[in-house]
Amino acid sequence: MAKSSKKSKKGDSSIVINKKARHDYHIDQPFEAGISLAGWEVKSLRQGKVQLVDSYVLLKDGEAWLIGAQITPLETASTHVIADPRRDRKLLLHRKELAKLFSTTQQEGFTCIATKLYWKKHLIKCQIALARGKKEFDKRAATKQREWNIEKQRIMRRG
Repeated sequence: MAKSSKKSKKGDSSIVINKKARHDYHIDQPFEAGISLAGWEVKSLRQGKVQLVDSYVLLKDGEAWLIGAQITPLETASTHVIADPRRDRKLLLHRKELAKLFSTTQQEGFTCIATKLYWKKHLIKCQIALARGKKEFDKRAATKQREWNIEKQRIMRRG
């Protein structure tokens, strides 16, 4: 009787998704980045106490930093650690990826945003993306298209 070493996947491994980023930006190219966290932050992420709504990625001095992400400390966090929920967190990327991000964000209209935090095996990864801002008419068109797709599905179900 041999045991299977592979574990079955149990649903989605996402911790949090930045839905506002999809609404406000055209997502061009995603990157996967590691993230440098403290112990209390990992425990809070396991509980899902994180927000990416107003976060962005700052590129300076050859490094990438996640700015504005809020990780709320747990009530049971250690008392000897001063927990700052909005501290800047370093993103871990390869040099080629950093060079691509630097060169692209220098162009007009491009920015780098955090779109998702998720588990990959036992590590926490941050999906960042190069994005271009949407205009107001783009947002309205996307809303109309989404509503039309929902209505289309309703019509198809009715027959």
